[in-house]
Amino acid sequence: MSCLGATLLLAALNGCRQEMYDQPKYKPLGKSDFFPDSRNERPLPDGTVPRGFLRADSRFYRGTSPDGKSLVTELPIVVTPRILARGRERYDIYCAPCHDRTGGGAGMVVRRGYRPPPSFHIDRLRDAPVGHFYDVVTNGFGAMPDYAAQIDVPDRWAIVAYIRALQLSQNAKLSDAPPEERARLEALPVVPPSAPRPTPPPRPFPFSESKPQDAPPHPALSPHAARGDGAPQ
Repeated sequence: MSCLGATLLLAALNGCRQEMYDQPKYKPLGKSDFFPDSRNERPLPDGTVPRGFLRADSRFYRGTSPDGKSLVTELPIVVTPRILARGRERYDIYCAPCHDRTGGGAGMVVRRGYRPPPSFHIDRLRDAPVGHFYDVVTNGFGAMPDYAAQIDVPDRWAIVAYIRALQLSQNAKLSDAPPEERARLEALPVVPPSAPRPTPPPRPFPFSESKPQDAPPHPALSPHAARGDGAPQ
């Protein structure tokens, strides 16, 4: 009898066993009878910042002064040939379709009818602070959408550095060159500047791929091709 009792007691204890995965706990979006708002999940305290996302450096992460009232006028990164190469690569991918590779604003998308952006080489944008370009890439401006999701913060500044290089390339003075290069440049013959090429008119949409009237038909489209004997139908 005692053996039978011990067996029943052991079976009862095993039936009351509780695994850790089945312990009492709050589940997301579940109902709570403890908190006054009946929600399991609790609101985050004010000022909570995810780990790794403090971004206290407003000059680097937002392109503004610490008080947020003005845009930065100097790049918050050290510009190196590697940074410029990276900026050019990202610029050619994300910016050149509209701004073209020289920054003139006649990219392939514009030639197909998209609203043309201003040239980077006008006085207003040559005099604009670097924070302006960073802000436009981050938040968009006018017809340009933001690229915050596609371009991370270091690459945005690399693009801004490359835009400054483009602006300098189209508005450089001889005095900007190092002395040894200046002497070499002064010895070169003077070539008169050529007139800028006009932006080609946009093609209608949908794009027409029809051949000119005087173009001969493709042999595969010839009515003789179906018979293969060259005889007229």
